[in-house]
Amino acid sequence: MRGAVAAAEFAIARMNSFIWSPFMLAVLLGTGFYFSVRTGFIQVFKLKSVLRETVGKAFRSGGAKASKGGITPFQALSTALGGTLGTGNIAGVAAAITIAGPGAVFWMWFSALFGMMTKYAEIVLAIRYRRRDARGEWLGGPMIYIGEGLRMKRLAAAYAFLGVAASFGVGNLVQANAVSAAVSDAFGVPPLYTGICLAAIVGLTVVGGIKNIASVTEKVIPFMSVLYTLSALLVILCRWHALPRAAALILSGAFTPAAPIGGFAGAAVSVAVQKGISRGIFTNEAGLGSASIAHAAAETDHPARQGLWGIFEVFFDTVVMCSVTAFAILSTDVWTSGLTGVSLTIAAFDTVLRGAGKYVIAVSLAVFAFASILAWSFYGKKCAAYLFGERCNNYYLTAFVAAAALGAITAPHLVWELSDALNGLMAVPNMIGLICLSGVVIRLTKDGLRKMRFHVKVLSIVDKKT
Repeated sequence: MRGAVAAAEFAIARMNSFIWSPFMLAVLLGTGFYFSVRTGFIQVFKLKSVLRETVGKAFRSGGAKASKGGITPFQALSTALGGTLGTGNIAGVAAAITIAGPGAVFWMWFSALFGMMTKYAEIVLAIRYRRRDARGEWLGGPMIYIGEGLRMKRLAAAYAFLGVAASFGVGNLVQANAVSAAVSDAFGVPPLYTGICLAAIVGLTVVGGIKNIASVTEKVIPFMSVLYTLSALLVILCRWHALPRAAALILSGAFTPAAPIGGFAGAAVSVAVQKGISRGIFTNEAGLGSASIAHAAAETDHPARQGLWGIFEVFFDTVVMCSVTAFAILSTDVWTSGLTGVSLTIAAFDTVLRGAGKYVIAVSLAVFAFASILAWSFYGKKCAAYLFGERCNNYYLTAFVAAAALGAITAPHLVWELSDALNGLMAVPNMIGLICLSGVVIRLTKDGLRKMRFHVKVLSIVDKKT
């Protein structure tokens, strides 16, 4: 059994080195850079306006009301954040630091800067080409804008197939595995028992469809986000004197090889770049197109307005949540102890919270991962419905719920490697769709920003007549 697992890990690791090649990373970052230039870097120069148009309006007015088969923009954001927050922010950041060094954090930020506009473009296209399914629910996402916008049905089907596969990997096995590890460390509960309980709760929730999922995520995601962020900030503030050193480690490690220290074996700059960008994409999913499936269900008056929620989503997920985790870890000395993943984050929190850190992490991770599983059940179901029709929903959800129990007892390293591979494969057809439909994104952006009175000068570096 161990030999088979080791062989699988080796094979997937080799595949990852090919998928996450410098060319692939250049395509992902280059696409985000292209949309950034063409829209006047609104994620930087108009971030205040973006926040005002998204969460500002949601909190002032309580958000829009959803029609039958749809959800509010804030519910769409909460569901999409439910699919991204959690494992990547808590365990993924820790894993990246222990594998590639503190410099990986810088490359997470770098990928987020351009990932904001990649996700913006995905959402704009998802709203533009969405359609109602047989049950009256909105159906949108990369498989729709590739199939309808580009008329490339086979490529759309390839994305849908990869979306189904990824829903079991990054959206289920990884999340269940992280939950079982955290609950085991904090409360001593055997992973199998955790997996069975998680599967039962997921099964009771997903049967209600997107309305039920969104009603859960819009309540638990804001609450747990605030709780986790405040806990991490408490650790950081209590270790404020170590913050300059932590920042120096991040900046120096981003451009120079990290030397071995303690339990950290050292890492080359290329490893920091590769792991930082891949982990950044893992946590914010910019380039994968998955979150646009949830945003396609939102009630909105313009594709560009909903796209702004994507900018906020990446900003909050990576710039805020990943950063507080990284500084909480690097402001302590435990990152060189040899610990990794959830165990490392718990150890960092415990330096200040004195034993309570494992409970904070366990509860946060359990809730975030639960929300991620819910969100990915919706993504996978929509991808499966695109391939096989609505009749496959019950079969898909049954298999998905069973996978939650299996993920709790799966080898963690194998799960992470498999998820990285699936992320990279999903990005391929999605990037083709984004690049080929970039003119549609820019045209809708010009129209939307004019109506929202952003007064942004939209640039054109290729075709001024878009």
